[in-house]
Amino acid sequence: MEVKSLEKKIGYKFNDRALIKTAITHSSFINEKSHARNNERLEFLGDAVLELVISEYLYNKFPERLEGELTKIRAKIVCTESLSNVSANNNFGRYIYMGKGEENTGGRERKSILANTFEAITGAVYLDGGIDEARKFILHFLKKNINDATNGKLVFDYKTKLQEVVQQSQGSVIEYIVEKETGPEHNKIFYVSLLLDSKLIGRGSGKNKKEAEQKAAYYGLVHLGVLNEK
Repeated sequence: MEVKSLEKKIGYKFNDRALIKTAITHSSFINEKSHARNNERLEFLGDAVLELVISEYLYNKFPERLEGELTKIRAKIVCTESLSNVSANNNFGRYIYMGKGEENTGGRERKSILANTFEAITGAVYLDGGIDEARKFILHFLKKNINDATNGKLVFDYKTKLQEVVQQSQGSVIEYIVEKETGPEHNKIFYVSLLLDSKLIGRGSGKNKKEAEQKAAYYGLVHLGVLNEK
């Protein structure tokens, strides 16, 4: 059922369903179910296919841009943050076969696992349907990230970006304030307010202060018109 549901999610029906099943099998699952194959080889292949498709797209779309600029744009599109965000936004984590230990420690939300799974699915689509189907899959799911990257708006370190923006106004000061903490010691949620020159411009919450501050900075950038809200 998980495979059929994922096929519907990605808009591609596999001729060889063993490929997609392998693509969503994490190595921790193999430790518990030794007969299965993990997705690391498909991840390796998918990484190369991603680079090719994105390189081809940028080469054709932006004939006026130089190699160095295209390289930087491609790097942003295919980085762990970018791919993990796409996987998270499409709930790919719920489909992954993984060991109980990995799952219990947050494996379904782990950025590296989500990014690797996206690469493995890419590799599976490529082997099953060829480069045209892989291209359709990649450009569909990475469309927003491609557009944001080419417009200079694909940002993952929101605190650093906000600092760069604020530094353009001499004398402006940003401040992150932890308003409260909730939950037990092992599973706390932090709530942070972001002030610019003593004015509230964003709020964020997260499992640690760093995550909460990043989210607050994101909403601060939205407030300032630097980013469009997702």
